[in-house]
This record gives sequence, C-alpha cells and structure tokens, in this order.
Amino acid sequence: MAACSVMAQIQEPVKFKTEWKALSDTLAEIVFTGSIDAGWHVYSTDLPEGGPVSATFNVDKLAGAETVGRLEARGKVVERMDPLFGMQVKYFEGSQAVFAQKIRLTGGLYEVTGYLQYGACNDENCLPPTNVEFSYTGEAAGKSAGAVSREAGQGKLEVTDAPAMRTAYWEPVVDELRRYGETGGQTSRSWIYIFFAGFAGGLIALFTPCVWPIIPMTVSFFLKRSKNRRRGIRDAFTYGASIVVIYVVLGLAITLLFGASALNDLSTNAVFNIFFCLLLVVFAASFFGAFEITLPSRWSNAVDSKAERTTGLLSIFLMAFTLSLVSFSCTGPIIGFLLVEVSTADSIVGPALGMFGFALALALPFTLFALFPAWLKSMPRSGGWMNAIKVTLGFLELAFALKFLSVADLAYGWRLLDRETFLALWIVLFALLGCYLLGKIKFPHDDDTARVGVPRFFLALASLAFAVYMVPGLWGAPLKAVSAFAPPLQTQDFNLYDNEVHARFNDYDAGMEYARQQGKPVMLDFTGYGCVNCRKMELAVWTDPRVSRLLNEDYVLITLYVDEKAKLPEPVRITENGTERLVRTVGDKWSYLQRSKFGANAQPFYVLLDNEGRPLNHSYSYDEDVDKYVEFLEMGLKNYR
Repeated sequence: MAACSVMAQIQEPVKFKTEWKALSDTLAEIVFTGSIDAGWHVYSTDLPEGGPVSATFNVDKLAGAETVGRLEARGKVVERMDPLFGMQVKYFEGSQAVFAQKIRLTGGLYEVTGYLQYGACNDENCLPPTNVEFSYTGEAAGKSAGAVSREAGQGKLEVTDAPAMRTAYWEPVVDELRRYGETGGQTSRSWIYIFFAGFAGGLIALFTPCVWPIIPMTVSFFLKRSKNRRRGIRDAFTYGASIVVIYVVLGLAITLLFGASALNDLSTNAVFNIFFCLLLVVFAASFFGAFEITLPSRWSNAVDSKAERTTGLLSIFLMAFTLSLVSFSCTGPIIGFLLVEVSTADSIVGPALGMFGFALALALPFTLFALFPAWLKSMPRSGGWMNAIKVTLGFLELAFALKFLSVADLAYGWRLLDRETFLALWIVLFALLGCYLLGKIKFPHDDDTARVGVPRFFLALASLAFAVYMVPGLWGAPLKAVSAFAPPLQTQDFNLYDNEVHARFNDYDAGMEYARQQGKPVMLDFTGYGCVNCRKMELAVWTDPRVSRLLNEDYVLITLYVDEKAKLPEPVRITENGTERLVRTVGDKWSYLQRSKFGANAQPFYVLLDNEGRPLNHSYSYDEDVDKYVEFLEMGLKNYR
C-alpha cells in the first residue's frame, strides 16, 4: 500500500474537480469530474468485495439536506474480467471519469461536507484509496452556493501556502547533526575520483595513433634545438605545463558556460542525456573507422606557423596548442566522455579538475623522456596495436552511451531501457569486443595480421568472461560489478532474486507519519536515478543480511529521488539564500528538503531520524564498508531507544 501511495504522490494520474449544481429550489447534485492520464483507469461504484476500491460518497456533516439515492457513475464505463482480481470490474475508460450524487435540501441553511473516495490503477500499479474533499454551504429556496468549482489533487500537498514544507518534520537539524560529528568527506572523495578519472583518460589517450608517435619527435626536437641539455629539459617542462594550462582552461570554460547549479541538473535532464548518448555513439563510430573527427586543418596550420615565427615561451606554448589540435581526432572522444561524466558530478570544480588529471597524464611522458632520453629507445613502435586500442575504446563508448540513455529513461519513467534490456545490450557489446580482440571481427583501419598477441588474448578473455558474468543478471542476479551503471533491480520485469531492500515509502511526510504511528525510527535515503554510487551502495551494502534485516525490520526506510521529474500539483514558492524560486517537481521538493533540513546536496546521503524528525546519528554517504554501515544503523537504534 505504501508503494501505491508513492505513485499517487509522484505521478498524479487523476485530478478531480467538484461542482455544486442546483437542479431546482430543493434539489441539487454534486458532480465530480476527473481527468485521467493515458494508461490509467478509475474504478466505478458498487464493485464486489475483495476487488479494487469502489467509488463511494462519504459525508462528514449533512445539515439542512439529505442524500437522494446512491452515487452515480456517468460516462463511458466498461465492464471486464480483471485477471489480477479474478472478477468482473467496472471502470472508466478514456480521459474522463464523472460521478454525481443528488442532494435534497430540506429548507433553510444547509451545509454539506465530505469526500469522494475512489481507486485507480494502470497496468503496473494502483493508487491507494484517494479522497476528493468538498464543502458547500448556502440557503435553500434558490439561495444555494451556486456552481462552485474546486480542484482536488492526489497528494494532499496543499501548495497554496506550502504547509507540507512547514511541518516540524521539515525543521532544519544541521546543528544537531554537527553534534554527532558530521563531516563533509564525501566531496573530497568525489574530487579524488574526478582527478583519477581524468588521469586514466590521459593515459589512454597517450597510446592512441594521434599522440604516441608525436612523443619521440617532440622530445628530440627540444633536445636538438637547445644549446644544452639543461635548456632542453626546461623547454620540455614548459611544454608539459602548457598542455596542462590548455586543458584546465577548457575545463574552467565548461564550468563558466553551464554554471555551477546547472552541472547537477545535466545529470538527469532528458535532452542533455540523450545528446550525450548520441555524442558517444558518434565518437564510437569515429573510433571504429567510419570517419575521423578533426578540427579544421587551417586552425592547426595557423598555430603551427605562428609557433615557427615566435621564440621563447610563447613558441613552446603554441607548439603545445598545436598538439591539442592535431590530436583531437583521438583525444576528442575521450575528453568528451570525461567532460560528460564530470559535468554530472555535482561539483563546480569537476570539469577543471578532470581536465587537470587528463593533461597531467598527457604531459608526463614529454617531461620524463626529456629527463631520461635513453628511454626513447625502449618505446614500443607504432603499429596496429594502437588502432586496436581505438576500437576497444569505441566499444566502451557505446556501453557508456547506454548508461546516459538509461539515466534519462529512469528520471522520466519512459521504461524503454529496463534492466534486462540494458544488460542484454551490454552482454552483446562485450561479447563482440571479445571476438574483435581475438581477430574474429575486422574494422576499416585494422591490419591483416592473423596472429593474436598475449595481451590481446587476455583482454579478450576478460571481455568474454564479463559478458558471461552478466547473463544471470537477466534473471535478477545483483551483479555488483555493474551496479553503478545498470538500472536498479526494481525495473526488472522478471526477477528471481529475493534478497532486495525496498523502501516502504517514497514520500517523506507520509513515511514520517507512518513511523510515528508504528513507533519506529526512520532512515532517509536521498538518492537519484543518475546516482552511480547509490546503485553501488544498494547492491554492495544493502544486500548484506545484517543490513537488510535492520532496514526491513527496525527502520522505516524512506527513499527520496532528488531527480524525480514528476510535476507537483502546483509549484511551491520558497525563499532560499535570500532568493525566491519555485519548486515544481517532486525531485526539486526532496532536493530542497535535503539542503534546507540537513545542509547537504550530494547523493547518496543517508540520515537516521526519530519519528519527530530529529537526527539519531551523523549522516552517512558513499562508503561500501558493510561493518561501518551496520555500526551506523545500530548506533541510530541505540540512540533512539
């Protein structure tokens, strides 16, 4: 029932309008007109017991009036056998449901107050019994309240004055968290991840055909043009530093272009994620040899010509800039993927830090070979192995393209790329990669050698083994190794795995009320559809028997998706940091809750509360140490008791 309540809050599939219609001086009717989203249906009246929720008319106060007959269903009502309930059911099919209840006025002043209760379902889930409130007053003999129209949404998120965001549950507790030893370690860990992701990308770029052959040429040029080795080393250091400056400036430009607040929005924005997906597909096609992504040749020629006419540090900087331009066909896709990844890391310094790591890895060989020129003789010769690296990167770009498409699919609820579909595509991709590395598939720029080297064989073995590893995931196996990329288990249609932890509530206020009634503490899980580390925690930590027992039995688990795109019934106006703005989506609401109540904005973010909304321990972010997580939960229980 809790899960159904969540869908009502989030999806808002039905919205009713109530109207009082005077039929005569002594007779009136209350008409309930509901607009229904596509795929949903609203159940009619007088359904058998044990079936779905029947529509009923209920009064809290009836003065100077009396009901006439029963609630009527008007419009296109169909009657069919429902295999889920095993009975004939009646429901409204189409975009509108209409109910009417006649009221007889007995004279003088009247007051009619109550609610319509109804149930609604689609092919996947149902709403809980939902109430449409009404209240009418007036005087009989033609002096009724007239045709008064009122809106009634699903979630009781009374947004005219935002009371749902002014309850005690929403009061800030930042200072109380600090008393438990709250730290901000998550940000620093994410920065380290961004730096090393960039550094790894730079190392990969080194071994591409556009960069590797340039290293000995450039180092030899510096050593020969300088009058002494000391100056050659200095020039090589300057060259490396210039590369770092160029790419860091690119990262800063990305931040300035999008702005700090927009970077996190990119992580679940459908347009941007689909654009990123298509961008990676184009990059993959380029790596496969379909075409080359190059900047206009006149750009590199102009910079190269300028470098020849100048001297000193400017000349070296321009040479470094020339390298950036001529190597773009190989480095561009890697840089593009890196910027896409770090731009969604919720960090204003992410792009610049990622580019610093990338440039540092790219610049290191030029400096090291200038310091130790004898190493140049031991460099592997250029050859077909470099094109194999490009093609392998192409397969990886395709795999990550699916990840970005999945993020948009999850955030907007399209259900185009559920977990089994995603895994099936990844299985095929990595199986094809293994076949390619074994020489069974050829691309345009591959050489004709039939011999497979030992490194390629082991890489092929790893790729094929990874494809086989993912096969059980089609039937619900957790697959912890891909949990950061694959859609969550709840999107899987056929699932034989039964050791999952499911949130009891996806609505904060409803979950807190339930916890108060049950006398249980709460764990709030701030997560996101595009949150990689959230999926890792759910499959690496939550599946541990000790953790799952604590979450399922001792806590009320409330999961809040900060990137949920479902619209609120009405926007809520808030003031944050002196600026007024509107909260329009469910995700915006939970994100505001995390910022205003807990002073945090990164996910995953776990916080333990008593059922009055006060913290029981410091918060917990991404850390896959199961023992620490169990200690975190047990300490919260101890403080609650």
